[in-house]
Amino acid sequence: MKQKVAILGAGSWATALAVLLAGKGIPVDMWSRRAGLAAQINAEGQNSRYLPGVSLPPNVRVTPDLPAVVKNARAVIFSVPSHAFREVLRASLPHLPARALLINAAKGIEEDSLLTLSRVFAAEAGEEETNRYVVLSGPSHAEEVGRGIPTAVVVAGRDMAAAEAAQDLFMTGNFRVYTNPDVAGVELGGALKNIIALGTGIADGLGFGDNTKAALMTRGLAEITRLGLAMGANPLTFAGLAGVGDLIVTCTSMHSRNRRAGIEIGRGKSLSEAVASVQMVVEGVRTTRAAYRLAARYQVEMPITEQMYRVLFEGLPPREAVVNLMSRGRRREMEEVALAAALWREKNCK
Repeated sequence: MKQKVAILGAGSWATALAVLLAGKGIPVDMWSRRAGLAAQINAEGQNSRYLPGVSLPPNVRVTPDLPAVVKNARAVIFSVPSHAFREVLRASLPHLPARALLINAAKGIEEDSLLTLSRVFAAEAGEEETNRYVVLSGPSHAEEVGRGIPTAVVVAGRDMAAAEAAQDLFMTGNFRVYTNPDVAGVELGGALKNIIALGTGIADGLGFGDNTKAALMTRGLAEITRLGLAMGANPLTFAGLAGVGDLIVTCTSMHSRNRRAGIEIGRGKSLSEAVASVQMVVEGVRTTRAAYRLAARYQVEMPITEQMYRVLFEGLPPREAVVNLMSRGRRREMEEVALAAALWREKNCK
């Protein structure tokens, strides 16, 4: 029998990954914080709360017993909301197998500390443990992965052997996995695109068109790249799956929680009403607060993030935010891109 994989979390993405791995004949133990949800999933053979209509293979078991889930696992996947990552990591650390591959599938920035989740991991587990820690990201809706729709993602790790081990673990005929050594870039791309998806959703809710969405996505990618560069990421990462790829899928699909919440805000709902209507975690809300503070810390211009912050937390009418963005001073597009690339090359290619 193949050695089991543990998945911490029982949301839509955790469930989709369980289906993917179990389909390869790998036993999967999933941890649910709620005993009732675990019992329901086991009884129904599907996660009707978070991923309805997708059947779980018989080699998937769900339990609220965290130590039992991670015991003897060859890989442990963290698939919890980003704001719960530190708590779940801390609870699991005493029980993690010494040689297990550790994979984080969450996308976000810790709001209080402003740390990326790899830095949260290092703070809790120690720098020496980061060689077995990798990040899974890219354009990958759970609703599609759970149904076997062709998907391409990226895994990033400080140690390429660990990244390649994760690549081999996940790769199937319908799930293609690339590797990337740029952990910071992959994490930031996966987190910050949710802010732009909220913005494109608001534009849709206001009744604007494809031109507006394309402008927000393109200029959003520019400010994501600026902050990423300031935080040590490779700007080329944002041209890949964890950058523009994830941005496209999150800003254009109705599977996107962030876009759906943005649409409701554009239609006049309050933030709390919009989030409640989605009925799942909307990561972009917390990420907007974190990115707004990071932009100030690193003195990086992020106009879309700034306007999103004002809409979400200061009561700025969404239509005024669009006016503010459209009335900014003149800029030169290609010089900005060239400068970012030149700065990175100067810093990293000596």
